[in-house]
Amino acid sequence: MPTPLRIATVNVNGVRAAYRKGMGEWLDGRGIDILALQEVRAATEDLEGLLGPEWNILHDAATAKGRAGVALASRGKAEIHRVDLGDEKFDSAGRWLEADYRVGDAVVTVVSTYVHSGDAETPAKMIEKYKFLDAMSRRLPELSAHTPYAVVVGDLNVGHRELDIKNWRGNRKSAGFLLKERAYFDKFFGPAGKNVACVDGKTRRGLGWVDVGRTWAGEVEGPYTWWSQRGQAFDTDTGWRLDYQMASPALAATVTAYSVDRASAWDTRWSDHAPVVVDYLV
Repeated sequence: MPTPLRIATVNVNGVRAAYRKGMGEWLDGRGIDILALQEVRAATEDLEGLLGPEWNILHDAATAKGRAGVALASRGKAEIHRVDLGDEKFDSAGRWLEADYRVGDAVVTVVSTYVHSGDAETPAKMIEKYKFLDAMSRRLPELSAHTPYAVVVGDLNVGHRELDIKNWRGNRKSAGFLLKERAYFDKFFGPAGKNVACVDGKTRRGLGWVDVGRTWAGEVEGPYTWWSQRGQAFDTDTGWRLDYQMASPALAATVTAYSVDRASAWDTRWSDHAPVVVDYLV
C-alpha cells in the first residue's frame, strides 16, 4: 500500500524572525511530514525550541555565524544523514544537508540546499556559486544511484527559464538569471544521458531530474516563490521562482499535489519566500 508523504521547503530568512511573524501557525495547520529550511540563521537549540518535541531535527549551520544554515525536520527519525558536498577544500557548511528516511518499504533521500545568491558585479561571489553548482552536478548522479526515490529541495537561487521570473528582460545581466547559471538547470532537467542544448549555446549530458514545480504548473508564468521586500513587488506579483523540489523520475511519478503557499497579503508574510509543498505517494 503506497504511503503519502508531504514535503515542504522554505527559505525562512531567519527562523526566529519567521516564528515571530506567524510561521508556527502555518506549520501547525499544514500536515507536513518532512520540512526543509534554508537561511535558518540560528542555533540547533533555537530550532528545537521553536518547532517542539514532536519534530526530529537535523541542522547544518554555516561556518560564518548568523549566515545561511539548512535544516530538515521530520515526524520520523532519519536513518542517516550527510553534509559533505564536493572536496575537502570546498566549504558547503550551512548549504547542503541530505538525509535518508524510511517511508513504507522505500528509502527516500531528501536534500535541503541553499545555493549561493551570487553577484554579477562581484566575480568572486559568482565563482563560489559556480563551484557549488559544479559540486551539485557531481552529486546528483550519485544520489540517483543511491536510491530511486530522491528529492533535492530548497532555495536554488536561479530562475531557470523566462517563465520563472516576471521581469526577465530587465534581469538578463543579473545574478540568478545569467545564461551560465541557467545552463546548469538545463543539464539537471535534461533527459538522462542525452545531449542537451543549453541556453548558453553549449551541449551537455542531461542528468534526468524532474522540476516538479514546472511539470505540475505547466507552461505558465511562475508560480513565483520569492518577491523583493522593496516597492510593490509582492502586490504586483513581480517575483522569481527560486525555490524548487527537484525529484528523481521515480519519485516525481508519484506526485499527487503541488502548491506555493503564497501569503494572502504583504503584511501577513513571515518570509520573503513562500513555502513550496508537494505531496508524494511512495
